[in-house]
Amino acid sequence: MIARYTRPELAALWSESRRLALFLEVELAATAALEAAPSSPIPPGTAARLRQLAAQVGPLDPSRVAEIEQRIQHELLAFLEHVEERLGPEARWLHFGLTSSDVLDTVLALQLREATQIIIRGIDEQLLPALRRQATAHQQTPMIGRTHGIFAEPIAAGLIFLGSYAEIDRAKARVQRAQKAISVGKLSGAVGIYGSGSVTPEVEEAALSSLGLTAETVATQIVGRDRHAELLWSLASLGAAIERLAVNLRHLQRSEVREVEEAFAPGQKGSSAMPHKKNPISAENLCGLARLLRASASAAIENIALWHERDISHSSVERVIMPDSTTLCDYMVQRAARLVSGLSVRTERMRQNLSESGDLYASEKVMLQLVRAGMSRQSAYELVQRHALACVADRGLGSPSFLDRLAGDPQVTERLSGEALSACFELATQLQHVPTIFMRALRD
Repeated sequence: MIARYTRPELAALWSESRRLALFLEVELAATAALEAAPSSPIPPGTAARLRQLAAQVGPLDPSRVAEIEQRIQHELLAFLEHVEERLGPEARWLHFGLTSSDVLDTVLALQLREATQIIIRGIDEQLLPALRRQATAHQQTPMIGRTHGIFAEPIAAGLIFLGSYAEIDRAKARVQRAQKAISVGKLSGAVGIYGSGSVTPEVEEAALSSLGLTAETVATQIVGRDRHAELLWSLASLGAAIERLAVNLRHLQRSEVREVEEAFAPGQKGSSAMPHKKNPISAENLCGLARLLRASASAAIENIALWHERDISHSSVERVIMPDSTTLCDYMVQRAARLVSGLSVRTERMRQNLSESGDLYASEKVMLQLVRAGMSRQSAYELVQRHALACVADRGLGSPSFLDRLAGDPQVTERLSGEALSACFELATQLQHVPTIFMRALRD
């Protein structure tokens, strides 16, 4: 399912051919930096000639690297053997003074930086605009708000989308912070102290800078896995924000509610058994996918505590969760944008549900007006609650409305005029500050 919607550039990023190309890019950057260092053992011009040869012979062959790895059981050495086959004797200067994780972790940083940029672009270009359009279109559309799933007070339908707009914008900021935290490599050798005597902190800084990365503050044989955990947590946070939107849209599509409806394409079918069904499948899928992101974040946290200067227990986990989580998160952004863009907002049904609340949404305003008029809060609460619960109990039996009950109670009328009481039920006053909320949320 997800593969059909994966962006080509994201699929290419996690391909083996792209990974090998990045291996070579990191090796060439390290060779060039070391060649430029004082007292370098590398002959002048070596890095440039290797880069030129690499361009001439074309991309590395993943199948050949896999064949070599099958024999020697080491992926980085298999890569280097293949490079020597392609580039000749001067390729011996590649990987000079480095360890495998120098290359692996630096390449992973490059991949994650690019993957998160693709996700951020999807948020900016697809999801946030879709939410903003729906929010703006329904800024003044009244609907009943719900707490605990029960009718509460009126809101504007646009606030459903505006709230998710603000939350997903915050989630994007967390992804951006994590992107910066993960844009870190290391070229400091077997235990992170430049022990080979060849690559120095200055060489590392020069090489990483050419790749747009900074050096790990205190490396072991690897970059600290708290950085990767931060990124996976930020993606899970974004997934949870999308899930909250999806959960609400699922509820609003229930038969008893029917206030919104997902797009339903011509010829689409909802059930193998029941031809009448139009199910909230996109919203449900998004809720399920968010669980996978949280599971990956949990695995990334487990990867933080490694033995001493490193062990390899994190590696197998990351080969799954890094490509899967970034691809999955980008898919969720795209699918959520399509869901929101194609959503039908049933404004008349919203008004109908609002009217079926029996105007009980005014209970707080009536209570506060009675308090303003001198009644104790406790007495006002009990008085309003008595009439409200009577309305709920007698609903549909031709009993007086909530307003009529209040207007017929001397304890109310001796304190509130008919005009003051009726004003408590006006929707315009209930929604009067919605524009301010919009201005606050959409302020550039």
